Amino acid sequence: MSYLLKEGFAGLKRTKWASMTSIFSLFLALVLLGIFARLATNIYDRAVSLKESVELEVFLFEVDSATVAGLENQLEMLDEVESTSFISKDSAAAIMRAEFGSGVEDLVALDFLPASFKVELSSEVPYERIDELASEMEQWIGVENVQFNASLVQMLEKNLEIMVKVGSWLGFLVLLAAILLVFNTIRLTVYARRDVIKAMKLVGATDRFIRAPFVIEGVLQGLIAGSMSVVSLYVLFDRVFPSIAPQLGVLAWPFGRWYYMVSAVFVLAVFMGWIGSRWAAGTFIRKTKI
Repeated sequence: MSYLLKEGFAGLKRTKWASMTSIFSLFLALVLLGIFARLATNIYDRAVSLKESVELEVFLFEVDSATVAGLENQLEMLDEVESTSFISKDSAAAIMRAEFGSGVEDLVALDFLPASFKVELSSEVPYERIDELASEMEQWIGVENVQFNASLVQMLEKNLEIMVKVGSWLGFLVLLAAILLVFNTIRLTVYARRDVIKAMKLVGATDRFIRAPFVIEGVLQGLIAGSMSVVSLYVLFDRVFPSIAPQLGVLAWPFGRWYYMVSAVFVLAVFMGWIGSRWAAGTFIRKTKI
């Protein structure tokens, strides 16, 4: 093990410039992914919050209290419904006065405002299902009509879908580019030591044993790049971005805690170093003939 570790560290020195290029590329990819992940998470959370604020308004005919209770029970039995609130005619008039002032007293006196239910749905309910629910509710006894902001729901769903797809592809391409750089660096190292590898094979060394120092070298590159990216992300989000745009200082961390993203970036760096080096070393060592 001491030999493998020593060879792994020595590999960084042998291909100094190639290793530095690989580490910097990994570092840059991770910083970009970290910035993108935090911004995208906040945008996604905001869009979901907006969708959660979309409510169905179920307007009623003139019905008695027993019918109102029955309708409320029907609404609460639906799996998609998170909560319901009943707004009587008097409450609707009070809301109108609060929103438009005393100048609407003549309108309120006409007693045209219907009683209604405000229905909050789960944010996972797609637009098609919301539309189906609205149509079903309009068939219930006592229900005059059902309204909701269809255009807002459709826009949010479409934009969220596009954002997830584009973000996934961008993240994948950045990761792939970084892994390929590690791959090329380790390939150069293996090629430079091809004579040593042949000699080790002649004395009975297995491919796994020969590959281990190169994999350790790749993991070390990941560790260095991960440490640099974690520090850089902290400085960027805690110092640089707030000084440029103060509103960026209040961005939430993914899952609500800073250490989730920091840990993910660090683990991802090590994984990228490991997979790139293992791929390169395994491929070229197998091709090296005695």
